[in-house]
Amino acid sequence: MKTKRQKELVNAFLAQLDPAFEAPLYREIALCLSGHGYNPKKQRSYIVFKHDLHGREMAKMGIGWTKDHAPYFSLRYSACKGYSQRFADVVRDYITKNPNKLFPHCEDGNCIFCGEGDRPPAYAYIFPDGESKALCGAKCLVIPGIKPEDMEEIKKLIKEEHVYLMKREVGITVE
Repeated sequence: MKTKRQKELVNAFLAQLDPAFEAPLYREIALCLSGHGYNPKKQRSYIVFKHDLHGREMAKMGIGWTKDHAPYFSLRYSACKGYSQRFADVVRDYITKNPNKLFPHCEDGNCIFCGEGDRPPAYAYIFPDGESKALCGAKCLVIPGIKPEDMEEIKKLIKEEHVYLMKREVGITVE
């Protein structure tokens, strides 16, 4: 995190979490995002992480999305390939629960976040009956109940999506 205010914002959020379990996980994610240039900013009741060079949203974290007011983390990983079944299930669950919100920001096949005729990669899921459905790739999806064993994959997905966004949005190749 670049500024004192950004550090205070994240620390205030972390102070609301279980210091033995949740806080270390969310801190590790915030540091990973910050390391790739995604800076935290307060937006409504949550923190959003965007990059200064392209302004795209990579992740959100907050409290209260669920009925039990548990902390939540959402991540954009639509450009990523080969993610685990756990992350594929997140896509499936969103598509199943929100069939009328699969392309909420898109009009006539054009994503309002992109140029005309252009669309970011979409999340896709193939159901057991062979039906394939897709979801707008500009959306961050909530990863329920993050656990220590998710951290390696979360970091991998952040990096892969970051590489994609930097190349597509800014024209810069990063490793």
